[in-house]
Amino acid sequence: MATNNMHNFTTLIKRLEAATARLEDIASSAIELPETVPALKGASPQSALSGLSTPAAPSIATPAPTPAPAPVPQEPVPESIEEFDAFINTSVQKWAKTSSELGGLIAEQAVTVVQGFREQRKFLLITTKSKKPDLTGSEMSVYQDLLKPINQALVTVSNLKDKNRGSPVFNHLSCVSEGFMVLAWVTVDNRPYKMVEDMLSSAQFFGNRVLKEFKDQGPKHVEWVQAYYQIFRDLIDYVKNYFPNGVPWNPKGRPAQEVIRALAGTSPSTAAAAPAGGAPPPPPPPPGPAPVLQIKEVKAAPAAAGGIGAVFSELNKGEGVTKGLKKVDKSQMTHKNPDLRASSVVPEGSARGKSPAPAPSKKPKPDSMRVKKPPKKELDGNKWTIENYDKEAEPITIQAEISHSILISKCNNTTIIIRGKANAVTIENTSRLSLVLDSLVSSVDAVKSQNFALQVLGTIPTVLLDQIDGAQVYFSKESTSTRIFSSKSAGINLNVISGPDEDYKEVPLPSQICSYFDEEKGDLVNEIVSHSG
Repeated sequence: MATNNMHNFTTLIKRLEAATARLEDIASSAIELPETVPALKGASPQSALSGLSTPAAPSIATPAPTPAPAPVPQEPVPESIEEFDAFINTSVQKWAKTSSELGGLIAEQAVTVVQGFREQRKFLLITTKSKKPDLTGSEMSVYQDLLKPINQALVTVSNLKDKNRGSPVFNHLSCVSEGFMVLAWVTVDNRPYKMVEDMLSSAQFFGNRVLKEFKDQGPKHVEWVQAYYQIFRDLIDYVKNYFPNGVPWNPKGRPAQEVIRALAGTSPSTAAAAPAGGAPPPPPPPPGPAPVLQIKEVKAAPAAAGGIGAVFSELNKGEGVTKGLKKVDKSQMTHKNPDLRASSVVPEGSARGKSPAPAPSKKPKPDSMRVKKPPKKELDGNKWTIENYDKEAEPITIQAEISHSILISKCNNTTIIIRGKANAVTIENTSRLSLVLDSLVSSVDAVKSQNFALQVLGTIPTVLLDQIDGAQVYFSKESTSTRIFSSKSAGINLNVISGPDEDYKEVPLPSQICSYFDEEKGDLVNEIVSHSG
């Protein structure tokens, strides 16, 4: 009996020690006691032990979920930036996706291209919020820092091409590299879309080689080239719509350095968790110094072999400079192989890629892409200027004086009436122009015009026609003695009043001359060629 009591007493002491250790752990922690052990709240360890029979591990209550912070409202971006985002997400990303499918160097280069357009987006956003730095003063370095990420993307794309001249996709890399200079359009103040057009031509020089080389090997390469061309076409439309005369900046904006710091400090951060009970979170600590945009100075890749330094290094070798030259086989010598000389194809193994490709010739811009200037009719001193009228419904009328000279330029499908007696009239670069005038002291001089019509109501001494393609000239009865001089012109008809009914008679001016040397007269004879039938 005594043995059993001693055993029970020992067991009870061990249980008390275990319970006390648990209570000490609970008291030292910041976790609230669970509701399942209400007797332990507010009681001393000794009194709490009196009701214990079997110790149970306390369960930890799950804390209440923290409410999500309210989203921080974003400042709306200008429409030009929204459209540039759409341009990147459609045209640029479509081409980048095709590049990723082709893989290898093409995909690697495409990553830098996309990053370059994103850096340009940052630059355009800064220009909408800041005024343009003074490029003649100390702010020139600020402007250069803004362009540094864009310039770094250009250097990276070009170096990737230069390092892989022997690659089978060298034309792909060259197509991208030559056209990627288009990022510099933001530095052009006058009609920057023209630069985009020129860069498209540069890209097409190598892109068309890709089309020719891979047209039978897979449609994916053709799709890749066309998608790259589409980037330029969409960028031309974008620049024309939003920046036809260059990037305007913001005359009322803040300095560029302040805008850079503000944009760098607006990155989203994790909101502080609210305390229990739904109370608002405490205010954030005061901000530290404004962050400064840090631009890593990336060292340019080493220049490819063959630079000017390498040339002088090789020349210093003396006679050893020719040791590494490859002997050219006779079949590759054009002066000994007429068949090779007749073709423009150089066989594989000749010095491929050693000289830069010729730059594409600049194509004339079509009239549909020219900027239309506003019409103009003004008198400056004694000179009238009438230009840029097109498809005018009503005739344009001016009242001239004897000392006035009149210049009519780039007027199409338009009728012009000159009242009074003027000094002289000059017409240039017109199409389907109808001119009605009273009298002149000097002459009408028409140059480079098509389907030109002239009616003289009074008198005029001389009409000069140069490079005219189609003209109808109507003389009054008083001006039948007018002299007409024509050169490089065709299709000119003169209408004069004759007969008792004073009707107009149409007489064509000769446009074909037969010339031959007459031995009897010893002189050149020129005869008008008459056509019958």
